[in-house]
This record gives sequence, structure tokens and C-alpha cells, in this order.
Amino acid sequence: MEPGRLPAARTALAAALLMLCTTARAEVSSEPLPLPLQPPGTATVLEIQGAIGPATARYVVRGLETARDARSQLVVLELDTPGGLDSAMREIIQAILASEVPVVSYVTPPGARAASAGTYILYASHIAAMAPATNLGAATPVSIGGEQPPAPPLPGGGGSAKDGPDSGHATASKDQPVGSALERKVVNDAVAYIRSLAELRGRNGEWAEAAVRGAASLSANQALKEKVIDVIAQDLPQLLERIDGREVRLANRTVKLATRDLTLVHAKPDWRTRLLAVITNPTVAYGLMLIGIWGLLLEGYNPGAVLPGVAGSICLLIALFAFQILSVNYAGLALVVLGTGMIIAEFFFPTYGSLGVGGLIAFVVGSLILFDSDVPGVGVGRPLIAALATAGAITIAGIVYLATRSQRRPVVTGASGMIGASAEVIGDFTGQGRVRYGGELWQAKSSASLHAGELARIVKVEGLTLWVEPR
Repeated sequence: MEPGRLPAARTALAAALLMLCTTARAEVSSEPLPLPLQPPGTATVLEIQGAIGPATARYVVRGLETARDARSQLVVLELDTPGGLDSAMREIIQAILASEVPVVSYVTPPGARAASAGTYILYASHIAAMAPATNLGAATPVSIGGEQPPAPPLPGGGGSAKDGPDSGHATASKDQPVGSALERKVVNDAVAYIRSLAELRGRNGEWAEAAVRGAASLSANQALKEKVIDVIAQDLPQLLERIDGREVRLANRTVKLATRDLTLVHAKPDWRTRLLAVITNPTVAYGLMLIGIWGLLLEGYNPGAVLPGVAGSICLLIALFAFQILSVNYAGLALVVLGTGMIIAEFFFPTYGSLGVGGLIAFVVGSLILFDSDVPGVGVGRPLIAALATAGAITIAGIVYLATRSQRRPVVTGASGMIGASAEVIGDFTGQGRVRYGGELWQAKSSASLHAGELARIVKVEGLTLWVEPR
């Protein structure tokens, strides 16, 4: 090859190689890249068991956020609740209404119920479901007062009183003025709230009003007939199968559910939620308050003990935090504190039971009304109050007994305590002499003759002179 043609050959070879690589790259890029295997869809399961309180609300709100972040296709709320606090219920419902993931409320297992606040949550959910042998209803705001008298059924109820308590028909007329103005205001507010949820989800609004005004209840089969719920399912797999293909409304868009092959993921409460559930338990909060009061009192009477003061301060602060969240009757709280203070005062100012009995009565009454016992699951256990009251009564009885017995004892101090005591005669005397009493020499007077070494009985004390007589 000629020297002048070598660079030209190299240039042509490089151009050919570049063209070949460009062509190969174009061919590769025209083929779709292999996609990684997508994980199967998931359904997040949250459990609401027992009374609905602040801890339950926190658990559900965080569970919905977690489901959204994990891109779950569905959230299932398993309900078995007698009801709970209105504030916690509304927080849960607000989270459901704002959820970007469809929410199914499912009353399960068989024998469970969704009463009071549970009924509202069921109405707020995108899909309402129940297991066989479950019930819902009785959504009257019971904290406003006692039972309401029965009245004619609601218009459109389609039944009479003979249909039974589970017929789903109303037991009070919506036009009948019942109770005080405040009670009617609370009931009307609850009716408007549950009706708005019924209209949003296309459910039976008439029965919803009956559940509030007349505490109506329904079984699962009747709820399905009354169009209160959407489906009955024996268990979660059957529930996912039966709601597959349904359409639900999320904000301003409609979503078609594909739930048949979803993987169930059970979300458990974190430690903060579990701790909140413990300290907001009314019985626990009540006990923490008592420990706090007694701890601070012990520290006050024994300065420097440290432990009672530290433990009492911590327990009292935790109790006050729980009271801030719970529905507390502050008149009851004041009575508990006053009663405890009066019982303690009985120790230092014995009044033969006057302070103690009054304090015990205040303590028991305050404990009974401390929490709104009409709200399901929110109240202090009566056995605990009875046990504490019995212990207080025994303590007061012991104080009264000791005070009475001490009053009957002879005086052992001062001039009165010297009467009847023995004194040793120092020398023979008649009329006036000296005696030894308590290791000291005293001037003595006597109408009888006394001899040295004899014991004389003290009968009177006049200043520094003892009147004595032979024993």
C-alpha cells in the first residue's frame, strides 16, 4: 500500500466502525426495555376495636397516610366498637373524606357491632360492608341526657313499633320537640351530619336519621335491604372478591376497584399510639391523678424524700394531659381533689369523722361524674371507685377509733399527769417537807405524818408545791 493511502484507509475504517455502532445503537433503542416485575397490589387493613378515643383517631389517620404513601389500592377498616368520643369520630371521618385511597368499613367478626360513632364512620366510608350476625345503629348522642320517650315513627320508615327493635324504623318523630333546647340542638346537629354523609355516599338517609333520633339498629341482612350498606361478606377475601369492579368517588374523580388479587397488609399501631391509648384510658388517667395528688402531699409532709414528689409530679402531668384530651367534667375533678384533701385533713385535725365522711362523699361523687359515663367506653370502673371508697371509709373509721381511745386515756403530761403519781419522802415531816418526783426535789405539804423513804401519793399540784398523802 502506498504511504499516502494509509491515513485515508484508517479514516474510512473509523467511519465504517462509527456507522456500524450507530446502527446497532439505533436497533437496540428501538426495542422496549424490560420492566421489573411489579409487586402485587396491596390492601391496608386497620382495626378499630373497643371505644373510639384520641388514640384510635391517631391510629386511623396515620394508617390512611401510610396507605397513601405505600400506594395501597384499598384501606379496610375492621369495625367492632360500641362508639366513643365525638371529637375522635369526627377526626376519623375527616381523614376518610380526604383520603386519596378508597376506604371500606367492614363490621367484623360475626357478633361485632358498629354502634353510635361506628355508624357514622360506616356512612362516611366509600364502601360499607358487614359480616353476618353483626349489627349497627343506636347513634343517638347519649351524652346530652337520659332516655327520650317513644313517639310515632319517622315518615317513610314504613313500619310500626311491632316491627321490633331491629326493624330499622324510627322511634321518635323528627318534628316532635324532645328535651331542652340544648338537647334538640345536639340531636339536630347529629342528624344533619349523618344525613350529609348519607347524601355523599348515596345511602339511606331516612334510616340514618332514625338511628340518631330513635336509636334504631339493624342487623346485617336488614342493613343491606335498607340500602344502608353495600355488601355482606363472610371474611376479608370474600369482601375483596365481592367489591371487585365497583366504582367509588374520590374527590373529583371516579375510581374502579380492582381488589380480587390484592395482598392484605395489616397495619398495627406504633408505640406512640399504644402509649396514648393507655394513658387516655379513663381508669388509668384517674389512677395517675390520685397517685400524683398523694405523691405531692407526701413530699410536702416529708421534704427531701424526692421519690414521692418526682413520681407524683410526673403522674399528675400525664393525667392532666389525658384530661385535656378526654371529655372531663371539671366539677367532678374539683370534688375528687377536695374530697382527697378533706380525708387527709382528718389525719391532722381529728374531727371524729366530720371531715373524713364529707371528704369521702365528695370523692365518690366526683369520681362518678369525672368522665361522661354515657359515652361508651369512657368512664371509670365502678368497682375501682367502690374499692377506693371502702379503703377510705376503713381509714376514717380507724382515725375516729384512735381519736376516741386517746381521749379516754389518762393525761400523762403536765400538772394533770402528776395527779395520782407516787413521790418519795425525803425526810420525816408533818405538815410541810420535801419529796422526790421524776428525779427532782419538790416542796410538799401533807395533813398526815410521813417518814423518810415512804411513798406518798400526789393529790394536788399548786405551782411548785405538791400536796401528798400516805399511799
